[in-house]
Amino acid sequence: MDQSGITPNTSNQQLVNNSDNDSATALLQEKRARRRENLGDVTFIEYMTVGILCFVNLINYMDRFTIAGVLGDVKNEFHIGDDSAGFLQTAFVVAYMVFAPIFGYLGDRYSRRIIIAAGVALWSITTFVGSFISNFAMFALFRGLVGIGEASYSTIAPTIISDLFVGNVRSKMLAFFYFAIPVGSGLGYIVGSVAGAAAGNWRWGLRVTPFLGAVAVILITWVMQDPERGHAEESTMKPTSYRDDLRALIKNPSFMLSTFAFTCVAFVTGALAWWGPQFIFLGLNLQPGVEITKESVSYKFGIVGMLAGAVGVPLGAALAQRLRTRVQHCDPLICGLALLASAPLVYLALITVSAHAVLTYLLMFLGMLTLNLTWSIVADVVLYVVIPPRRSTAEAFQILISHMLGDAGSPYLVGVISESLKKSLGSGHMETPSQSVQFRSLQYALFVTCFVEVLGGVFFLITTKYIVRDKQKVDRAIAVSSKIV
Repeated sequence: MDQSGITPNTSNQQLVNNSDNDSATALLQEKRARRRENLGDVTFIEYMTVGILCFVNLINYMDRFTIAGVLGDVKNEFHIGDDSAGFLQTAFVVAYMVFAPIFGYLGDRYSRRIIIAAGVALWSITTFVGSFISNFAMFALFRGLVGIGEASYSTIAPTIISDLFVGNVRSKMLAFFYFAIPVGSGLGYIVGSVAGAAAGNWRWGLRVTPFLGAVAVILITWVMQDPERGHAEESTMKPTSYRDDLRALIKNPSFMLSTFAFTCVAFVTGALAWWGPQFIFLGLNLQPGVEITKESVSYKFGIVGMLAGAVGVPLGAALAQRLRTRVQHCDPLICGLALLASAPLVYLALITVSAHAVLTYLLMFLGMLTLNLTWSIVADVVLYVVIPPRRSTAEAFQILISHMLGDAGSPYLVGVISESLKKSLGSGHMETPSQSVQFRSLQYALFVTCFVEVLGGVFFLITTKYIVRDKQKVDRAIAVSSKIV
């Protein structure tokens, strides 16, 4: 085999085109035989690293949704409508997605420990300072600064896990990592509502996570492991140019289709997470003889979200691991069917809230559970269809697309639709719409999430056509690059 045209710095496509496939496949099988395939082989420091990453992910999502748990109080203090309230989350996500590619580029080339520690410190400080701001424009600005800090972490953390583990062990660790997202989101509602109610001021809910963030910075700096890129796969591939990275990702159908599908997941998750407590509160208040508070609804919604994540994320990972030996394209298949099942469940939850409280929470739990089946599976897909030295860039690119077209706009879009419907559903001369009009306008606006879920399911099902081929390309590229060095 002529090796003159192959170097460790080539892209995966070049490696596949220029290699002896039989030799590469044999080397790949030999490497797989040396892999650790059970959790008993994981070292203490590796467990600590994953634990630290999960802890940061937990407080990361707590911080994101603390405001959602006290959104009614925020609207009252700043005297804003649904559109401006939705803009708070949009400001955060826009900054988050814009800076993600920058951190993705840095994460593929420089110390990930330093980048993550600096990012966590930034969003902890800006969250704490922002809790004292009384001007709405400045408050929205600081929510954007929080997004910059969180972008540094979210783009890089999964790649550290991918460089520590392979196979089913990697899938299990990713499930553990993404398990923290819905649990953290649920805790955000709970912390926001409980801390705000206890202190008599919603701002105290924002002052909990910064102290946890300080602990995280210490753990990241002194305890967390930062392995060589491709360490677990024994890859010696080096980073290519940023242009080559983007070109390869765009030409990767499994990556692009799963990214578009996950964009739909992000759209729905963002809209429901932001508006869910407010919507349920309005609906339950339409029932005769019901006396509830916004804090109690946020607390219950947080519990439902935590339980849905606690069951859904590991269940999705377990289903994928069980089926992969029999159905090679099962990962996107599971995700597609999960979204198609979630759509009618969310729709039923939206139409029953004004009549049956328990049934609403049950349907919302089932709708969020099926939605959460996709989280760890999608993360695994991105890591095994992209070569090691461009995985941070891939994570960043997916964050950019999924948030730009997903949850960056969905809270604001739902708020705008709701405000527009208030004018058409209510009496034009009334300054304050009735509670019934507020409920129905928000309900109709949230129906858009059901259509988006169906679209995401279709994208995932199309991905099944390409997933096996693209994974084999990456495996062979890693094997060949190791052999020629």
